[in-house]
Amino acid sequence: MLIQMKVSGLTMDPITNTPIVILKDLEEKKAIPIWIGIFEASAIATELEHITFSRPMTHDLLNEMLKTLDVMVVKVEIKDIRNNTFFADIHLVSDGNTFRIDARPSDALALALRANAPIFVDDKVIDKSRNIDFGIKMTDLDKLKEEKLKEFLENLSSEDFGKYKM
Repeated sequence: MLIQMKVSGLTMDPITNTPIVILKDLEEKKAIPIWIGIFEASAIATELEHITFSRPMTHDLLNEMLKTLDVMVVKVEIKDIRNNTFFADIHLVSDGNTFRIDARPSDALALALRANAPIFVDDKVIDKSRNIDFGIKMTDLDKLKEEKLKEFLENLSSEDFGKYKM
């Protein structure tokens, strides 16, 4: 089953200093963290903060190209997680034809924000994300820290996010 979600904000993983985008369902009862690259985090942050540049950035360019070609971004779907890697599809419509394009979730989210397209996450992805393997041999203390990090990420509210610093 697909659950509609929204980009709740960005934060940094305190262990790896990797950006994390937090998605929350519309009722803010379920959350999912997705570790992303710094450039994708920048693309998401600039759209969340309504920052415009004098020249189009990559996701802005893609969005403008799609609009010019009369292609509509219908939705973005985060459909799976395998080996700690998330998989997404961008759903497009053009001249009555539908297309599904494989994409990294970070790129799909950056485009969805620009196109005002809804974001959906398969509920199996939410379940699987609770068991993400951080790839580190865990001591009991590390396991406790990991659980605290997961709990922290799941309980973040919109007010917890400040301006994303790049």
